[in-house]
Amino acid sequence: MNRRAAGGRATLGSCIVNYAASKYDIAMTTQLTTDPVDPVAQAAPDLAGTSHDAAALGPWRSFLHAHARLTRRLDEELRAAHGISLAEYDALLQLASAPHRRLRMSVLADRVLLSRSGITRLVDRLVADGMVERTACRTDARGAEAALTRAGLGRLRSASQTHLDGVQRYFLDVIGPDDRAMLQRALGGVIDGLDKTQAGGPGACADDA
Repeated sequence: MNRRAAGGRATLGSCIVNYAASKYDIAMTTQLTTDPVDPVAQAAPDLAGTSHDAAALGPWRSFLHAHARLTRRLDEELRAAHGISLAEYDALLQLASAPHRRLRMSVLADRVLLSRSGITRLVDRLVADGMVERTACRTDARGAEAALTRAGLGRLRSASQTHLDGVQRYFLDVIGPDDRAMLQRALGGVIDGLDKTQAGGPGACADDA
């Protein structure tokens, strides 16, 4: 599998996933938080959650905008070169990284940030293309797993260079090492805070853990 060396080059685990999960209404956020030329808006009382000044909300809006545009570009390049979406690429990556290259459907949904119905549709497409197999848990007939096939692993390896080149070009080449370290710490704090409110679950069937 194509990988890049540490220290500034992308690795396969650096996939930025699921731009659909980041479709916040940036325009509405901007309108609600900043409208300096509108005297009516200036005189109106603050709406709940919009009392922050523009400077404080600037990084938030920049993050949303950059994430949406970057993931859209990565998705477009994967579709054009390999016929798979960024969400499909990420699902294949998650399966390739899991023990025995398979995961419960519910866990896969959480890892690629899709709803249960969304992961079902995504896996259906991957199954139809021969990249994934859907199997039942041997210890729990109610559970279902998605398992990566040889064809799926080969497709992932083929697409990885396109994806990683995009990560390098649009992200790593633009943000210097010091800024990347600061960004990682900051976003790591956000992720840690979210993880504290999310219950975990088994990644694979009990006899395969």
